[in-house]
Amino acid sequence: MYAQMVKSTGTLMSREDMSPQEAAFQDRVDAGDKIEPQDWMPEGYRKTLIRQIGQHAHSEIVGQLPEGNWITRAPTLERKQILIAKVQDEAGHGLYLYCAAETLGVSRDELTEDLLAGRMKYSSIFNYPTLTWADIGAVGWLVDGAAIMNQVPLQRTSYGPYARAMVRICKEESFHQRQGYSIMMKMVNGTPEQREMAQDALNRFWYPSLMMFGPSDKDSVHSAQSMAWKIKMNSNDELRQKFVDQTVPQAEYLGLTVPDPELRWNEEKGGYDFSEPDWDEFYQVLRGNGPCNAERIGARQKAWDDGAWVREGLMAHAEKHARRVAAE
Repeated sequence: MYAQMVKSTGTLMSREDMSPQEAAFQDRVDAGDKIEPQDWMPEGYRKTLIRQIGQHAHSEIVGQLPEGNWITRAPTLERKQILIAKVQDEAGHGLYLYCAAETLGVSRDELTEDLLAGRMKYSSIFNYPTLTWADIGAVGWLVDGAAIMNQVPLQRTSYGPYARAMVRICKEESFHQRQGYSIMMKMVNGTPEQREMAQDALNRFWYPSLMMFGPSDKDSVHSAQSMAWKIKMNSNDELRQKFVDQTVPQAEYLGLTVPDPELRWNEEKGGYDFSEPDWDEFYQVLRGNGPCNAERIGARQKAWDDGAWVREGLMAHAEKHARRVAAE
């Protein structure tokens, strides 16, 4: 049981310093109860959820962009159909998550405006380009694999709407990972050029995939807060280790080499030792200096601007309907 409460400032507060209402809330979280929208919650809890769910929703929507531009270039009609279905799934995931965030009193318009203004982020992995068809395989295998590692525990998160949204999302993400692995399997069993393409995709996406779990625990400013409230169930380093342990045997089965000369099995800890990602690169990407940051935000800005007439029409219709109901 956590004997600590987290203020909205991010500092940990001892149980002795809690108000009775805060202590009762923490007792519910510690007992595994689900917090629902109508329940009282600390303002810091609400803000932390909005930040995490909003970032997650933005990642699902922006995550369509690296794959969407391969739909017309997929090698077969079947692959086109599969990729269209996957991109459609990602749009649905974003919708579920925006709806979950709305239960906390923030609109999806506000979340989008925060993204476009730079006040909210999305996963750094989507600021890397997909240069070849093998990259689409690597995205499914590695990126969706890392996402599943992050998201499966979130089915047990303390906030009910978020936990319930994750159930369907995780089921669909598991198909996405298998789709990516299927592409990689096809590539490594193809021509020497195709095998080389698969290895190149692994080389470029390996470390960005490790960065998806966030900074090292010692540098993470949100982990203690999120874990105290059971918004987050595992630490960044714990999930990263689990991902490496699961993914390295998959790479070996494909006959591909993980691009880490320090990678080796550690019998004592029952897992792999591996090199840390380049955290300077990670923070550069977060600050907007990645290979595709400007392109990704530009695409979201264009979609926002192009959809203005739809939003205006919907608002006008809603206002007209409200006036009619009031008159009746």
